Amino acid sequence: MKSDAEKMLAFGWASVSMRVDGEVIEDWQGDIIEPGDLEEAAYEYVRLYGEGGEMHERGGVAVLVESVVFTEEKMRAMGIPAGTVPVGWWIGFRVLDEEVWEKVKDGTYLMFSIEGEAERVKADDGDKT
Repeated sequence: MKSDAEKMLAFGWASVSMRVDGEVIEDWQGDIIEPGDLEEAAYEYVRLYGEGGEMHERGGVAVLVESVVFTEEKMRAMGIPAGTVPVGWWIGFRVLDEEVWEKVKDGTYLMFSIEGEAERVKADDGDKT
């Protein structure tokens, strides 16, 4: 979404649960992450890791410098009008690796990808899959 070439900073959505119109989003793996689950996952990530990797294989290429989960409650508290910002997790990283930063700048890396584990549950009836 945004980057700062001099500071090697990159910002964007780690994950979005609901669009600004309230539509629940299904991700590329066919999963839906409830806002409360996303919020807890973000807190755990910040608490335990706070580092960025390259393509889920090489760690230590970036460090987390910003993290906020925009929930409906937080947006109301901040005075952000409904329908302005999606419900989701916004992050920012300082990239430490020059080669990775070049890939961010040239568009090779266009987005963040969160890596995690979860228990997959069917949305329609609650049965585990």
